[in-house]
Amino acid sequence: MTELPVVRTVCPYCGVGCGLTVTLGESGVRLKGDLHHPANYGNLCSKGAALGETLSMAGRLLKPRIGSCDTEWSEALNEVASRFGKVLEQHGPEAIAIFGSAQLMTEDYYVINKFMKGYVGSANFDTNSRLCMASSVAGHIRAFGEDVVPGCYEDLELADLVVVVGANAAFCHPVLFRRILEERSRRPAMRLVVIDPRSTVTASLADLHLSIKPGTDAWLFTGLLEFLRSSDRVDRCFVTEWVTGADKALEFAALMTPTIEATAGVCGLDVNDLARFFDWFASTDRTVTLWSQGINQSATGTDKVNAIINVHLATGRIGRPGTGPFSLTGQPNAMGGREVGGLANQLAAHLTLGNPAHHDLLQEFWNSPTMIRTQGLKALDLFRAVEEGSIRALWIMGTNPVVSLPDAGRVRDALSKCEFLVVSDCMAETDLAPLAHVFLPALAWGEKEGTVTNSERCISRQRAFLPSPLNARPDWWMVSEVAKRMGFEAGFPYRTVREIFIEHAALSGYRNAGERRFDISLYSDLSDDDYEALPPRQWPLSTAEPSGTQRLMVKGGFLGGGAKSRMVVPNLDQLSEKLTETYPFALLTGRVRDQWHTMTRTGKSFRLNLHDQAPFVEVHPDQADALLITDGDLVLLKSAFGQLVVEVHVTPEVFPGTVFMPIHWTSMNSTTGRVNVLVNPLADPVSGEPESKHTPVSMQKWHHQTSGVILSRRKIDLPGMPYVVAVSEHRYTRYELAGFQASGGRDFFQNCFDHFSDGADDLWLELEEADRSAYRSIWIHHGRLEALIFFGEGHWDVPRDPLAQWFGRSEILENDHAELFSLALRRRSHRDPILCCCYQVTRGEISAEILRPGGCRSVGEVGSRLRAGQACGTCRPEIEQLIQVASRPN
Repeated sequence: MTELPVVRTVCPYCGVGCGLTVTLGESGVRLKGDLHHPANYGNLCSKGAALGETLSMAGRLLKPRIGSCDTEWSEALNEVASRFGKVLEQHGPEAIAIFGSAQLMTEDYYVINKFMKGYVGSANFDTNSRLCMASSVAGHIRAFGEDVVPGCYEDLELADLVVVVGANAAFCHPVLFRRILEERSRRPAMRLVVIDPRSTVTASLADLHLSIKPGTDAWLFTGLLEFLRSSDRVDRCFVTEWVTGADKALEFAALMTPTIEATAGVCGLDVNDLARFFDWFASTDRTVTLWSQGINQSATGTDKVNAIINVHLATGRIGRPGTGPFSLTGQPNAMGGREVGGLANQLAAHLTLGNPAHHDLLQEFWNSPTMIRTQGLKALDLFRAVEEGSIRALWIMGTNPVVSLPDAGRVRDALSKCEFLVVSDCMAETDLAPLAHVFLPALAWGEKEGTVTNSERCISRQRAFLPSPLNARPDWWMVSEVAKRMGFEAGFPYRTVREIFIEHAALSGYRNAGERRFDISLYSDLSDDDYEALPPRQWPLSTAEPSGTQRLMVKGGFLGGGAKSRMVVPNLDQLSEKLTETYPFALLTGRVRDQWHTMTRTGKSFRLNLHDQAPFVEVHPDQADALLITDGDLVLLKSAFGQLVVEVHVTPEVFPGTVFMPIHWTSMNSTTGRVNVLVNPLADPVSGEPESKHTPVSMQKWHHQTSGVILSRRKIDLPGMPYVVAVSEHRYTRYELAGFQASGGRDFFQNCFDHFSDGADDLWLELEEADRSAYRSIWIHHGRLEALIFFGEGHWDVPRDPLAQWFGRSEILENDHAELFSLALRRRSHRDPILCCCYQVTRGEISAEILRPGGCRSVGEVGSRLRAGQACGTCRPEIEQLIQVASRPN
């Protein structure tokens, strides 16, 4: 039997960096978790497990475009080079910018950074990492002198206390959270504390949940620092030898948070719960603190990061197994981008912007004609400069700022006025695409080669296993070709991605001498075969550390050849906008379990659309009651920056006075689900990271007259319909819609489908109530079901279970028509979300098995009866949550 080829690669989603094995056979592509990759040891989350369902070519951009016309690569590249060159000549380098993405390979990042900072002479190269990791970067640099994560994933399993702050790890980093839960099941004495305003699934499984008042995290950790000082838990020997700034930080903590009661009052916490946490932290040597976007995405995010790091430096809990502050990276290659200087305030290879010696070193290594000396524009300022016209030429790569940036409506308006906008992307239809003057087709995951670095500094190869489609190209190649056309041929001779990687590796060791801990010079002379076989390894990787380095900052080996770390006095001021009578709620944004960013990939998998099927906002029951809002209503959310309509979920899981809304929906799948049109463009003054966790908003019930559901084999437009959500399901797309006009019957709906019809063998069946309050229609084309339409006054719903079979039939018979008409329910059915997307088991089905007499009392028992939780395991925390709730006394 012939052995099928296997390709080892890395998942393209979060910063955990899970390894995958891809088997290529006649029946297609089969993906599994890589048993030997140190990030996941074979485990995958729901998104990673469904990657095989997202590989279709549907919607791909396959040829370069200038304006709306397809063209050849040579013409498109000449246009970009010519327009960039003219702007450079007439307005100088500061009029040019590139905005990239942590979806890029490290090699792509390297070439872009070299092009901008060493050849164009502009530091205006920023990325969407500014939106998620910049505060951690700034905090690391202030504390350690370099952007480093000191620990590793193994520490999460070795710790006796794991503290999770501002992160719903069960949803956003599920493979790591699974490792924590499995270790706690082996060692019940291990404790998990979650600090989060929301009662997330992560929080529900904690030994202690501190539902903190939003924005007060730095106060909490400053209070913890004072508790450590007053209870004599500061490691004075460690601090004396390895830390500066401790005296000022400790004095500040004593002044600002003199008692546990004072800290609890500021943070809105029960004093006994806070005292329990402080005591656990003080008495547990092996402690790891994890944080993510709830800390970073804040107007004081950098100070929050440093407040967390302070308590680890004060207790010497860093650099040893089971200890350390640990930043959970949001994107797959945010760290790789930082390694090569992929932010506007960085140089490559952890060289320091503002250090003349480092500028000279880099210019010498690159043999470049120029070298930037000052930082460029960070994301928010960059797009303000586009709006003002001072940036005239902009290239956006692999990201969608008209969805992801705060005050997104203003960003779209700014880009619509940009003198010259280049976009490189995989997908042909995005919110950004219509604004591009030049639109370039990029390779997607599975097609491109390179390296990525995950949250624990582990560099892994992302390998291609699919052929390059038509004219799609790597991002590094596009930039290199433009550089050559602008006269920079000597600096961009690359023929393969390996050549870029070894140059990057060589730079990391160039005149380093231990000054910078980022050093992968061991890889500076890799052959093609060596690069192809590159195993996952954690940097530093040098001749002195050839096998990689699990932990940094072990005693005697701090950064910079023995330089000390620094405790920082944090700013405890609340820089967020205050709530008012007009805008009385604080909007927090975040992620859902089974979607990624703007859903261009995850949205292709119908089962990933089952857990959360439409954009929503969560509100506390007390506020909902006051506003006469019930679960499932549509509500109008307003801020000073925009407004939208969205379905409401009433839940005690949100902190009173706050509302929560996810980030994933775009104009491609929801007319009013783009949450960042609401978000305040306020940024951390140190990191430049936007505040995405506190925008003052108002909420009121949205009174609409009509609603409906369309199930269509084809994607359709519904012009003038104010509320539309499109969900890709098996064999069809489901459209939820609402508006103000009574149905126009054929006059409106058939027009939505007319351009699909060839005029032959079409059958339209219509049923309209006498008072025109409801309209139902079936479109059958060449004998197959093409669409079902149900629209009218009140609420409508269509159960999902029987629909795939109808759209799968080769022929619809006359005696089927009545049954099809009866599928719609003229009421809103109870929402019963899918918890296990692998086997499509609902929350209700699982709850019934738990609540029945003698019901299931473990995740394993639920799995044995329903199969739920037995594949990828992402739903296991939610099943455990249901079991815990059922076990509580009434």
